[in-house]
Amino acid sequence: MRKMIKYLFAAVFLAVSVSNLSAQKFGYVNSQLILEELPEVKAADAEIKTLQQQMQKKGQEMFQSYQNKAVELQQRRDQGELSPKQLEEEAKKLGVEEEKIRNYETKMQTDILQKQQSLLQPIQTKVNDAITAVAKEGGYTFIFDISSGLIMYAEESADVTELVKAKLQ
Repeated sequence: MRKMIKYLFAAVFLAVSVSNLSAQKFGYVNSQLILEELPEVKAADAEIKTLQQQMQKKGQEMFQSYQNKAVELQQRRDQGELSPKQLEEEAKKLGVEEEKIRNYETKMQTDILQKQQSLLQPIQTKVNDAITAVAKEGGYTFIFDISSGLIMYAEESADVTELVKAKLQ
């Protein structure tokens, strides 16, 4: 009798699980494609590229100045214009300038990353809100992002990318 109750319980549990599974609606979206087509992303990318070019130009100018001073110091040393003490002092100055260049490179990377985050975060939030709205309106239980590679198989009829694009316009 107990075995029969166990089997009955298992059968009911399985039936409920299968009916719950069939009631769920799944969809997927290609957020990378959406982001690539948004004018806000293109504008942000252009702004980031401009900042990067400006900062790289300044870094190149700093490096060029450093190289010129190093060449000049080498020439003055070769011509015997500097005492060992003067040479040591000038080498220290070059070392300080080299350190400034390294610090600038680090600052440049940090500034560009911060600019990317500040410009792209609101856009990402907007896309996520549109995905949520499409999911609620379409009765989707789950929407997966196919661009992140988390799906091994997806039915094309479940692609809601175009619906999200429409929601953003």
